[in-house]
Amino acid sequence: MKTVQEAVEEIISQTPFIEEALHDKLINVSSLAREIQGQVEQKLGKEVKTGAIMMAINRVSPIQVLKIRKNIKAFSLDLKDFIVRSDLMDYTFKNTVTLQKRIAKLYGNIESNSESFFTVSQGIFETNIVISSDIDAELHKYLAEEELIHSLDNLASITIKLPKSNLEQSGVYYFILKQFAWANIPVQEIISTTHEITLVVKESDITRSFSILINLKQN
Repeated sequence: MKTVQEAVEEIISQTPFIEEALHDKLINVSSLAREIQGQVEQKLGKEVKTGAIMMAINRVSPIQVLKIRKNIKAFSLDLKDFIVRSDLMDYTFKNTVTLQKRIAKLYGNIESNSESFFTVSQGIFETNIVISSDIDAELHKYLAEEELIHSLDNLASITIKLPKSNLEQSGVYYFILKQFAWANIPVQEIISTTHEITLVVKESDITRSFSILINLKQN
């Protein structure tokens, strides 16, 4: 049977930001105890006093947080170049038997244009395409008969070249995306390969986004 301590640690570890905020003393322990009291009681199947939960919160070890922070700090110092692109458009189409063939024809028509931005991410039910606005007319020409689910314009992207160690380091994407969440910057799309991650944001957010990434690398 779980103890109060085990229940509290499980809840805190599964809640974004709380573990780090506790370590940095940014959270009122009494308020947090009352907030999670119902979850603790549900896990244990009995009533639990707020004071007992507060004691358990105060005993939560920061060791794992500190370990991740140390590894991420070393990782962030090894981040490579940042590449910024603006004037992008984002389209999401429903997957069909003809969609990929038409995308292939579109790509074949524009592949000689090395200055254009063109990425395709195929999911189970839909496919996302992010392109430079200068090839927007071509996209509409080739995909006019496909079912458009969603579209956005006035976007920009930042591509981050990751060190090879990103495959072994847990929390890399969380560490980067957490900064955007704290800054209240919505990430419209995430495009990744083995050693690259591209974050697509609104053009109005690109300056702050770039500043966040520079600070990650310098601090």
